[in-house]
Amino acid sequence: MTDLSAPSFVRQDLVAERAAPANTTGFIGLVRTRLLNSPGNILLTILGLLLAWYIVIPTIKFLLVDAVWAGKDRTACLAEKAGHEVGACWPYIEAKLTQLIYGFYPEAQRWRVNLTYGLGAALLLPLLLPRLPAKGINSGLFFFAFPVVAFFLLHGGGIAGFGVSWTAGLLQLFEQSVGGAGDLLVNLSKSSAIAPLPWVLGKVLVLVAFLIHWLIFPLTWLRDQLQLWSLPVWGDFLVTAVVVSAVLFVLGGGMRTGRRALIGSLLTFAGIAVGIKLMGLDRGGFPIVDTRLWGGLLVTLVIAITGIVASMPIGIALALGRRSSIPLIRIFSIAFIEFWRGVPLITVLFFATYMLPLFVPGNFAVDGLLRALIGVAIFTGAYMAEVIRGGLAAVARGQAEAASALGLSWWKTTSLIVLPQALRYVIPGIVNSFISLFKDTSLVSIVALFDLLGSLRASFSDPNWSTPTTAFTGFAFAGMIYFVFCFGMSRYSLFVEHRLNAHRRH
Repeated sequence: MTDLSAPSFVRQDLVAERAAPANTTGFIGLVRTRLLNSPGNILLTILGLLLAWYIVIPTIKFLLVDAVWAGKDRTACLAEKAGHEVGACWPYIEAKLTQLIYGFYPEAQRWRVNLTYGLGAALLLPLLLPRLPAKGINSGLFFFAFPVVAFFLLHGGGIAGFGVSWTAGLLQLFEQSVGGAGDLLVNLSKSSAIAPLPWVLGKVLVLVAFLIHWLIFPLTWLRDQLQLWSLPVWGDFLVTAVVVSAVLFVLGGGMRTGRRALIGSLLTFAGIAVGIKLMGLDRGGFPIVDTRLWGGLLVTLVIAITGIVASMPIGIALALGRRSSIPLIRIFSIAFIEFWRGVPLITVLFFATYMLPLFVPGNFAVDGLLRALIGVAIFTGAYMAEVIRGGLAAVARGQAEAASALGLSWWKTTSLIVLPQALRYVIPGIVNSFISLFKDTSLVSIVALFDLLGSLRASFSDPNWSTPTTAFTGFAFAGMIYFVFCFGMSRYSLFVEHRLNAHRRH
C-alpha cells in the first residue's frame, strides 16, 4: 500500500484576507450610498448644506436663540431693552393667542368653542384609528349629529318647531317664490311690448302657487295647531317622530323586516330629544353669537372641515353624473364642473357673499359665513369631481361587467365595487385637494371674514406690540399651525394608502 499524493486542485495555502465591504447601513452608509455616490449627488449635497446654512440656521436663530420669551409689552422685544439683536417676539403671541384662536368671540362664551373642539376630536379620532369598533355609529354621529350640535353650540339660539314646522315653512317659501314671480310677470306685462306672453306666464305661475297653497294646507294647518300647544316644540317633535318612524317601518318591510328600521329610528329620535333637552333648544338655547364675531382658528376650521365634508358627496355625484348615460344629467354635470373650475375661488367668494342674496326671496336672509361655506363647498366639489372621475376611469371595465353578470343593480355595483376601488386609486389627489382647501381658507378675509390670517393681521394694528419683528413672529406662528394640519393630513393619507394597498406591497 503506497501513500497517495494530495490532489493538485486542493489549495495548500490560506487565501489572503480581503478588505471589508463598504458599509451600506447607518449614517456612514447613508452618506456613502445616497449623498456622495456620484459627482451629481456630491454637488447637490454641497448645495443643500449651503442652503441649510443660509436659511435653516438663521431661522432657528430667529425663532429660538435670539427670541424673547417673556414680556408685558413691546419694550421687551426691542433691541435697546434686550441688549442684543432681537428675534421672535413670543410674548406678542402669548398676548394675542386668544384672538388668534377665537377671534372676537365673547370671552364668557368661549367654553362653547372649547366644547365643540373637544366633541369634534372625540368623534374624529376613533374614525381615524382602524382597529376601533362601531365605525358606523361613530361616522353617523360625526357627519350628521355633530354639525347640528356644533351649530347650536357656536351660534346659539333655539328652535320654535321641528319637522312639521320646518317642512311647512319651506313649502310656504316655495309657494311665495312662485307667486311672487307670477305677480312680477303680470306687472311687467303692463309696460311690455309683448304683453300677452308675460301676462300668460304670470297667470300660470299664480295658478301654480294657488294649487301649492291648497296642497300644503293640511300641513300648514297641523303646524298652526301644534303652535297652540303649551309645548309646541315637543308636540311637533312627537308628530315628526311618529310619522318618520312609521314610514321607515313600512319601507323596511313592515312586520317581517321593518323592526330594525323602527328601532333605529326611535333610538335616533331619543338621542335628538336628549340633545334638545341638554342644550335647552326648546327654551331658546344658548345666547346667540353673531358669526361676525367669529374669527381666528375657529373660522379656519369651520370653513375647512365643512368644505372637506361637503365636497366629497358633491364630487362623487358630479363625477357619476358626468359618466351618466342620461344626456340631461351628463350635460348638467359637465357644465357645472367646467363653470366652477373656470373661475377663481376669490370670484366664487365674492359671488356667494354679494350676489347670492339677490337670488333668494327678500324675507329670507343668508348669513355671511354660510354664504362663504356654500361657495367653498361648491368650488371644491367641482375639483373633487374630476379627481374622482380619474379614479372611476382607472377601474377596469370588467369589474362592472362581472357585477352585472352576478345580477347586481347599478347602485350596488357602483357603491360596493366600482366606487371603493376608484376612491382608493385617487387617495393622493383627494388629500391634495383637502390640503389646498385648508390653505385657501385664508382667502375669506377678502370678504370680511376674519380667519386665522385675518385675525393675525388685525392684531398687528395694536400699538402696544408694534415692533420690527412682530409681523415676522406672527406669520411664523401661523405657518407652524398650517404646517401641522397639512403635514398631519399628508402623513395620514400615506398611512391609509399603505393600508388599503396591502395586496400590492409585494
